[in-house]
Amino acid sequence: MNDESSRELRHRERMQRKKAVVDQAIARADVDRGVLLVLTGNGKGKSSSAFGMLARALGHGMQVGVVQFIKGSYSTGEEAFFRRFPEVSYHVMGEGFTWETQDRERDVQAAQAAWAQARALLRDERVSLVVLDELNIALKYGYIALEEVLEALQQRPAMQHAVVTGRGAPAALIEIADTVTEMQVVKHAFKAGVRAQKGVEL
Repeated sequence: MNDESSRELRHRERMQRKKAVVDQAIARADVDRGVLLVLTGNGKGKSSSAFGMLARALGHGMQVGVVQFIKGSYSTGEEAFFRRFPEVSYHVMGEGFTWETQDRERDVQAAQAAWAQARALLRDERVSLVVLDELNIALKYGYIALEEVLEALQQRPAMQHAVVTGRGAPAALIEIADTVTEMQVVKHAFKAGVRAQKGVEL
C-alpha cells in the first residue's frame, strides 16, 4: 500500500470512529423543548449571533419577537431588515448606550418599559423565539430585578426559545440557561481607529 492509500485508509477509519461517537450523542438527545441561550462576554458577535438565530427561525416559518434594551438611538441594518417580515414583533426600547444618556432615571424607565414588552412576548405561546438584546446590561446596572427576569424566563411556554445577549451575564442567569457562549476579544478594528461599519457593527 502506497503512502496516499495508507493516509486515505487512516482518514476513513478516524472518520468512522468519529461518526460512531457523534451518532451515539445524537441518539441520546431525545428531548424536544424550548431552550434558553445566553450570549455574553466582551467580544463582538453576541447580537449578531442572536439575529442569525432569528433568521433561522423565520426560515422555519416561526413567529419571533425582539426587544432591544439599550440600543435605540441609531438605526441598524438588522432592524431595517427584520421589520419587513410580518412574523417579527420588533421593539427598539432603549435610548442608546448608558454613557450617552447619562440619566439613570431615564434609563430605568426605558428598561422597565422594555421589560414589560419582553414579559408579554415570554407569555405568548404563539411566539417561538424571543431575542432579548442587551438585557444583561440592564440587569448589570440594576434597571430590572434579576429575580423577576429569572422567573419569567423559567415560566415561558414549554416550546418557546429565548436568547439573552449582553456583556456581564449574571451567574444566576447562566445557571438556569441551557446554552451559554462567551465571546472573547482577540482583535477588533475599533482599536485601530476604524469606525463602526454598516453591515458589520450596525
